[in-house]
Amino acid sequence: MHLTVQISPGEFLDKLTILEIKSERIADPAKLANVRRELELLRATWAASPLAARDVAGPLADLKRVNEALWDIEDHIRRKEAERRFDQDFIELARSVYRTNDRRAAIKRELNVLLGSDLVEEKSYTDYER
Repeated sequence: MHLTVQISPGEFLDKLTILEIKSERIADPAKLANVRRELELLRATWAASPLAARDVAGPLADLKRVNEALWDIEDHIRRKEAERRFDQDFIELARSVYRTNDRRAAIKRELNVLLGSDLVEEKSYTDYER
């Protein structure tokens, strides 16, 4: 079973980069098979889209780098949590999650603008940069 929904290209490409990262970093064969199956479906969908002809290589590479950074941050903060080490490094990691997610949202928005999306993700959080 699957669902067909309209999403913004930025959201779609975000999912695509996350699946690429999972396909590179997950070792469990069963999990990897699931990831690769979904990744191939999304790659085929993108290839069939007229949007695929647009040059978004730069922002797409930026998005993948940001998602890789988030993966690394999450791994590190979870190790700290498992060790019950809530030190300054833990605090900095926790703060970097929302800062990095803000960068991710900005890149997704950039992709949506570049690709002429009529769907744009909106965020509304307390401003921490004063």
